[in-house]
Formats: sequence, structure tokens, C-alpha cells
Amino acid sequence: MDVQKKGGFIFTSPPSLTCVCKRKQEVKGCYSRINMAAELSTSINIKEPRWDQSTFVGRAKHFFTVTDPRNILLTNEQLAHAHKIITEYRQGIVSPGLTEDELWKAKYIFDSAFHPDTGEKMILIGRMSAQVPMNMTITGCMMTFYKTTPAVLLWQWINQSFNAIVNYTNRSGDAPITVSQLGTAYVSATTGAVATALGLNALTKHISPLIGRFVPFAAVAAANCINIPLMRQRELQHGIPITDENDNRLGESTKAAQQAISQVVVSRILMASPGMAIPPFLMNHLEKKAFLRKFPWMSAPIQVSLVGFCLVFATPLCCALFPQKSSMSVSRLEPELQEKIRANHPGVERVYFNKGL
Repeated sequence: MDVQKKGGFIFTSPPSLTCVCKRKQEVKGCYSRINMAAELSTSINIKEPRWDQSTFVGRAKHFFTVTDPRNILLTNEQLAHAHKIITEYRQGIVSPGLTEDELWKAKYIFDSAFHPDTGEKMILIGRMSAQVPMNMTITGCMMTFYKTTPAVLLWQWINQSFNAIVNYTNRSGDAPITVSQLGTAYVSATTGAVATALGLNALTKHISPLIGRFVPFAAVAAANCINIPLMRQRELQHGIPITDENDNRLGESTKAAQQAISQVVVSRILMASPGMAIPPFLMNHLEKKAFLRKFPWMSAPIQVSLVGFCLVFATPLCCALFPQKSSMSVSRLEPELQEKIRANHPGVERVYFNKGL
């Protein structure tokens, strides 16, 4: 741009075409550098959850996302898109325009539908995101229709069949299970759990109605102690994969399987506690009121809603009691496995494994 002074006035001439082009190139180069700087880094560790799993709060945030019931409404196209983003990112390929928040969203969609060890798409009703809608319906009906043997038999069988699917879907390890093994485990688990429920129900004939309302919870607690170990008995027999802190596989351990299954049993019992302990008191009070006496058919919907409200919070909070990636000291493993690890990996003092859910 030329500047000239004439007669006390300053005159400027328009910039030359060369100058304008040069400035456009500079601006274009600036935007290019900004876009390059904004490209998502490939160093984000999406093998681990977004929040610190050494704290209960971090685990709770993680499981509130994993168990979000809205995840079961995702279409196959949305799941495939999330799978593509995560698979490519693990290979160092970043989708154009992908942000960090979008990456984490894709990871949690991926985690909600695909098994962490096998990578296979999980059965819809077996996913943790289906826990709240499925359990609120089944538990609510169990607690509403508990007075007759046929009703107890039906709903306990439905509940234990559902639990068997969940326990199989969320098992630890990547070893295949044969149809005969799965069938045997299912029949053993459901038969044992239903028999326990019927036995407890028979004891309620001479106790107060309020105590009788807690029988389904006692049955569920006892059934979990039967169903989970039986559906995951292969892990107890052959062990589950254990790794070092860098995910290098060290072998299979039955001791790790015992710890994993014990933790899952505890969390599942506590998960059922609020939904099966709080509503009985409320329903016992409400059924004495004129409203439910006039509209007794409302009892089941109200109870299902109460259970659902409790499960929305109990499911992620109880899953968060123990880290998904559990660990134990090498000294607690089987003697032969301890020797193998100390011989081949002398610096390893602690091993890690997926405990399942």
C-alpha cells in the first residue's frame, strides 16, 4: 500500500494484487497450521476408562456411562460407526474432524455392546445397559406376585434365566464355551436358584406380610451365589487370563477367577438390595391407603417404578465397588504359576485381569 502526503492531506493507494494474494496465502497457511494443530492426538489411552479407576468416584462415573439404559436404543449403524472409530484409532488412524469428546463417546458405545476380551457383540438383554429396564420389570413382578407357588416358580425361573444370560454375556476371559457346557450350567443354575426360592417361600406362611415381602430378595441373594459360579464354572476349572500392567498375557489362573467371581457375587447382591429392600416398606404402607384399595391393579406398575428408580443408581454404584480391571499379588496365585511368572518375568509382583460384571 502506497502512502503519499500532498498539501497537508494523506493519500493512500489501494493495495496491489500481488500484496492481496500474498496476504491470502498467509491467512490460508495460518488456518492450515491451526487445523493441523487441532487434529486429535493418537496417544489417548482408550484401553482404559476415561476416569481414574483407582477411586470409587472415577469408577462410578465410568459405570454410569456403561450402564446407561439409553445405550440399548442404539442402532446397528451407530454401533458399527463407533466400532469403526475405535478400531481405526487403535491402529493409529484418526477419523477426519474427530474430537476427544466424540472419541470417548464412541469408546463407551463400543464398550457397552462389545465384550472386552472376545470383542464379540454381546446379546442385547445381556448387556449392562439392559440391567435397569430388565431388572425393574422382573424384580417388580417378583415382589408383586410372590404369594402363590406358581407365581414364584414362574418369576424366579424368568429371573434366573435372565441372570444366566447376563452372567454368560459378561463372563471373564476369551475361551469358548460349548453348547453342552452352557446348557448344563444353565439348567444347574436355574434349578438350584428356583428350588432355593421355593424353599424360602414355603417358610413365609406363618410370618407377617411385611417379612414375606423380603423373601424374593433373600431368594435372589441366595440364587446369585448359585447362578454366577455355575454359569462361570469354566473359569473356576480352567482359570481366566492374567496380564502384567502392560497387558502382556502371563497365563490363566483359577485363583484370579475365584476372586473375580466372589467380587461379582457381592456386587450383584448389593445391586439388588435397594430395589428389593426399600419398595416393600413403601408398598406395605401404600396398600393400606384408599387409592390402592380402589385401584389394586396399580400395585404392580407402582412397584416396578420404585424398583426402577432404585436400580438407576444401584446398578452403576454397585458395579463400581470393585475395579473392572482387578488385580492380585503374584504370591496369591497357584504355586506353579508363581514359578512360571518369576522365571520368565522376574520383575512382576502384581497381575491384572478382567473380573467380569
